[in-house]
Amino acid sequence: MHTLLQDIRYSFRQLRNHPGFALTAVLSLALGIGATVSVFSVIYGVIMHPYSYADLNRLVTLSYSDPYGNFWNAWITGPQLRELQQAHAVESIAAWNEWNLTVTGHDVPEDVAAYTNTSDTFPTLGVSPLLGRNLGPSDSPEGQEPQPVVMLNYRFWQRHFSSDSTVIGKTLELVHKKYTIVGVTRPHFTWGWDADVYLPQKLTNDQALQFGVVIKLRPGITQAAANAELQPLMERFAKETPTHFPPKFKVDVRELSYWTVHQLGGTLYLLFAAVAMLLAIGCGNVSILLMARGTARQHEFAVRSAVGASGSRIVRQLLTESLMLSLTGAGLGILLAYRILALIVAWLPRNFFPSDTDFSVNPPVLLFCVGLAMLTGVLFGLFPALQMARPEIGQVMQSSTKKAAGSVRGKRVHSTLIAGQIALTLLLMTAAGAAVNGFLSMMRVNLGYDPHNVISIGIPIHENTYTNWTARMNYYEQLRAKIAELPDIVSTGISTNATPPSSGDEQRFELLGKAPNPSIEGQTARLNYIDPGYFRTLNIPLLQGRMWTHTETAHSALLAIVNETFAKRFYPAGDMLGHSVEVPTQKNEPPYTLTVPGADSWMQIIGVVRDSLNDGLDKPVKPAIYMPYGTVMWMHTQILIRSRTDPQSILHSIRQQVTRVDPDQQVNGEVDSLETWIRNEPEWARGRLISVLFAAFSILALVLAAVGLYSVVSYSVAQRTNEFGIRMALGASKTDVLKIVLASAGASIGLGIALGFAVSFGLNRLIARWVESSNHNPLLILGAAAVLLAVAILACVAPARRASSVDPMTALRCE
Repeated sequence: MHTLLQDIRYSFRQLRNHPGFALTAVLSLALGIGATVSVFSVIYGVIMHPYSYADLNRLVTLSYSDPYGNFWNAWITGPQLRELQQAHAVESIAAWNEWNLTVTGHDVPEDVAAYTNTSDTFPTLGVSPLLGRNLGPSDSPEGQEPQPVVMLNYRFWQRHFSSDSTVIGKTLELVHKKYTIVGVTRPHFTWGWDADVYLPQKLTNDQALQFGVVIKLRPGITQAAANAELQPLMERFAKETPTHFPPKFKVDVRELSYWTVHQLGGTLYLLFAAVAMLLAIGCGNVSILLMARGTARQHEFAVRSAVGASGSRIVRQLLTESLMLSLTGAGLGILLAYRILALIVAWLPRNFFPSDTDFSVNPPVLLFCVGLAMLTGVLFGLFPALQMARPEIGQVMQSSTKKAAGSVRGKRVHSTLIAGQIALTLLLMTAAGAAVNGFLSMMRVNLGYDPHNVISIGIPIHENTYTNWTARMNYYEQLRAKIAELPDIVSTGISTNATPPSSGDEQRFELLGKAPNPSIEGQTARLNYIDPGYFRTLNIPLLQGRMWTHTETAHSALLAIVNETFAKRFYPAGDMLGHSVEVPTQKNEPPYTLTVPGADSWMQIIGVVRDSLNDGLDKPVKPAIYMPYGTVMWMHTQILIRSRTDPQSILHSIRQQVTRVDPDQQVNGEVDSLETWIRNEPEWARGRLISVLFAAFSILALVLAAVGLYSVVSYSVAQRTNEFGIRMALGASKTDVLKIVLASAGASIGLGIALGFAVSFGLNRLIARWVESSNHNPLLILGAAAVLLAVAILACVAPARRASSVDPMTALRCE
């Protein structure tokens, strides 16, 4: 212990006496470790540990896939849920429905997202509450009305009740009905994406009321076994409610985190690979610095060996110094990780993971960080330690502390490390270039509509209100007309499910007089329910035919408009107008879904509109059918509003107009502009995240590689001081010395760029796919190499100029 303390004190003095060396090494490690820990924290929170449920490995979503590779979560009715509970593979079920309610009893109704849960939901999840108790079977007894109780989400409790610990037993008024508060969830409870409150749900025989389902499998039951058992049961459910299922499907239960891993996992692993390369470059820097420092201390170690120090003691001393550097870098890296983590989380694509996911540098992540620091400390400290453990005492003692040239093996190691740094940096820069270029291409894509100054207002309807077609139609029309009265409004349009750039529902259809084409993916189209003001509000031009009128909508006219893609694919001769289309899945299921008579029969096509994006920003436009929104009306709609000013500035006035039509109704709590809808698209958010972070990591890698190269060249110049003095004394010019220094560094630079070229060109298409860019332009690699070469030359210039300015007499006195 005493000798260890001696080593620590001596190491501290050495680092304090050489602050430039210590600071460079610590910062190199801190940047790499900080970036690595932050990305690992996101991976841990999103993929490795997204839920804190009991027996998480046995919880699966009830889902299915169709022959075309599409995948959906299943929604089933109350009677079907009772049957599902009897299956052998099922131990228990968590089932829920979603609804928007309002907090009443105040001046202005507040929108809340409510999850109504069946009796076994919280027992199935196995999560204890923060305060009070969970909802359970006693709150929704079979055959009886649910108890008037409510459980609060942690965030809602903080916001609405100011974290009042005595809230249990108090009441919350929702749509003029009082509920007793029985519990508060723990922080980061992730049941549901944005739920504010949880209510007990009664199972009824209503075929229109559907539930999402999470199954807890019995111990020992595999997903494959569950699929096999549930397939015939789900096929029978599909015959009972054919509009809830595709024509052909296979039961395909998945783990709860499937969607998150499927949509975001590749992006996060890609970022982790990038920061791993950044960490490798940082570790390479520290290794170069330690070897250069160790070579400069050869005389010191030779003296210590001569007076009796063993090789193991010298190795321990050097390892102590490297571990001090690595642990200091790790500590600084953890502090840096908190800032980087907040930045990454802010830029993660929304709706890809539960909003309450815990992103933090928690104990497992800290353990990973400490282990990473220890590992890197040993790895980059071991080689120079072993190299210095057995110095050639006689040779070193007889020479000065400045040798004519470093050892051949040391030069080779330095060259290899520099070449590796440059190759990794070029690979990172190539990926960053592809990501940025792909993101810029996405930003320049032709939308087909104008989102500027357009806002989407979500209007949910409370249960047991506007339960017939006429009442619901009149309510929506009154809302639209009332909002249009505001002076700053240019136009309004009802868009039940047609808010771009991902709009409409994929549905099967038939064309009168044409047999379905089996080669066209089930002959499906995006079905959109809109009003006559929709195209005017979005500035989408009508190319052929006409638009229906408000009068035709009010009289249940069976009319349709299609987009260009639909017309070209199914009627390439251009004779689209006057033909008829049928969507057989449009069924009346009151009170949740209200349709006009004949909604599932033939509708006349009266117009063709220009294409606009309807399947995201990075996919081709799909065939689309537009119908009057009165054809099918759900218990929610959206109103698109184009204004002369920023729509957010008139949002309060819009809310007031809604409450003037019905004081008990509300606007959705989250209201976004259509430009925000674009930014929330998964591909846009992923592209921004990858391009920005890859660009930042590649810049850091470039700086670290430049620092490493500068260190090696400076070390080489210091070691060859008397050589340069002799050369200049014999007549060599400053230019000659400058060329010698640059040529010695040029070999490492050239080798690194050659390796980087080989890897980048070999992985060019793969890199483009990794960063989700359709562009794999080889010129990006050449541009990245040119930038890297310029920075490398700049890193060599300063020590080369220092070498060329050596005074021959001063250098010769060193001998």
